[in-house]
Amino acid sequence: MRRPLTLGLSLLLLAGLPIAKAYAQSQNPDDQRRQAQADEDTKKKKKEKDWKIDQAPLPNTNAAGPCPFAKALYDASRYVELKDGEETPAAVSYTGEIEHVQATCQYKGLEPIVVHLGVGFQFGKGPLAKSDHKNYRYWVAVTVRNLAVLDKQYFTIPAEFPKGSDRVVYFDRLADIVIPRAKTSVSGSNFEILVGFDVTPQMAEFNRMGKRFRANASSDPEPTPAPNSAKTASNTGTSGAQ
Repeated sequence: MRRPLTLGLSLLLLAGLPIAKAYAQSQNPDDQRRQAQADEDTKKKKKEKDWKIDQAPLPNTNAAGPCPFAKALYDASRYVELKDGEETPAAVSYTGEIEHVQATCQYKGLEPIVVHLGVGFQFGKGPLAKSDHKNYRYWVAVTVRNLAVLDKQYFTIPAEFPKGSDRVVYFDRLADIVIPRAKTSVSGSNFEILVGFDVTPQMAEFNRMGKRFRANASSDPEPTPAPNSAKTASNTGTSGAQ
């Protein structure tokens, strides 16, 4: 029916109103109903074409680009307390190791990059440990990758060793590390987040040489959320990359 109707409409347009009225009177009710529906469809298509109706873009809630690269700095990834600098297992008081660093982020448009960071630690108690409690201090630094440090903050984990255990695992979560961006072309790949223990120069050299002492146990302990976890790191205060 589509071709005859189209042709009929063309003839009506050419013939004018009187012929159109006579044509309408000659149609039976079913033909008139189909004609009315065809006219309505034609008007609708013309209106859509005239208005050029397009679907509005939905807001994008995902990150507009890659997240900053996050890792433990090798020279500060382990903490080993040695009595008088003696590098033997018998001289160890406490040890610590950053086992993994996890990071997710979100940003779009000119919004700053908001990073959620999680750090997994393993702490050990050596033969010279004097307490089942030890405060481990570590830092988180936001840098322009391979260029400059934008901000560096310190955090403390009060580790508790259960009775009869010389090793404990903690997971510390930091929320809302905010990195401003100067323009939309600045992505997370321009930045790097580094994590490390607050170590002495001697400890850093010990790590740099690839040496380590860690408590041995028959099985890995279950991770313990660090006290006051989900710490909030403040705004870095600068976009760094231009």
